[in-house]
Amino acid sequence: MKVLTFAIALTGTLASAECAGAQTYPSRPITVVVGYPAGGPTDIIARLLTQRMSGPLGQSVIVENVSGANGGIGAGRVARAPPDGYTLSLANWNNAVANGAVYALKYDLIADFAPIALLTSAPLWIVARPTFPASNLAELVAWLKANPGKASAATVGAGGAAHVSGIYFEDRTGTSFQFVPYRGGAPAVQDLIAGQVDLMCAEASATLPYVRSGKLRAYAVLATRRWSPAPDVPTADEAGAPGLTISFWHGLWAPGGTTRDVIARLNAAVVEAFSDPSVRRTLADMGLDVPVGTELTPEALGHFQKAEIEKWYPIIKAAGVRAE
Repeated sequence: MKVLTFAIALTGTLASAECAGAQTYPSRPITVVVGYPAGGPTDIIARLLTQRMSGPLGQSVIVENVSGANGGIGAGRVARAPPDGYTLSLANWNNAVANGAVYALKYDLIADFAPIALLTSAPLWIVARPTFPASNLAELVAWLKANPGKASAATVGAGGAAHVSGIYFEDRTGTSFQFVPYRGGAPAVQDLIAGQVDLMCAEASATLPYVRSGKLRAYAVLATRRWSPAPDVPTADEAGAPGLTISFWHGLWAPGGTTRDVIARLNAAVVEAFSDPSVRRTLADMGLDVPVGTELTPEALGHFQKAEIEKWYPIIKAAGVRAE
């Protein structure tokens, strides 16, 4: 009887400790790993979000940049981290979707991560150096067909959004051009502005200032509807390349196995951060859309990521894209 009484007491003590642990989370600073260098679009989003999440969480939320393998090294670090909610991954389409089809990863993009929330999204668009001899998408396609393999297109990472969009564009329009790989978006855009390369399927929010200033020319938005920050730029459907759509999005994950209570606490912090008008205004000024309502749940991110993988893996694999 004494043994049974002790066992019951011990079970109750452990349950109470587990409950208390969940209630006191977080009790120390949280690290958000960004798989790209400081100063890029993903890093800017991370720093804006984490600064606002610190308040509701009652702890500092620190951004750590761990670049390499198109964001894969940073994501891998989080996949191997303890599932205690203190190491998170802020990833984008590249390392949350495409990397699984390009690299031989030592982790699973679905099983080894617990979704917290979808964060931001923005379309990609086709941009060119302003002196390129085509004033609209129809003229661009005609020029590329008349000059196969002569134009150059900047990409960032094998299988990255710019690369896959370019392959997708070639397939849809029956054109061909040379891909020029870059280690980051900033040097790729600078060479595009300088005329060292001709084209790029670029993240619209990151290149909007250059289009507005005339340093780049935008031919079409790769989306189903026009983009509000640049309403004069037609969609690919309108411009003569139907079905050419891709969204460049970001999300937040914890290591797989993280408890529901911790995920719920982190999700609530994200929702509160996005409820701040100044945060939404800053993101809108960057040309980024923020999900609302049920789009912000962990389940919504999980379903969306799976759908994106199912859509893009066959395209990437059929193109034979391999890690550089």
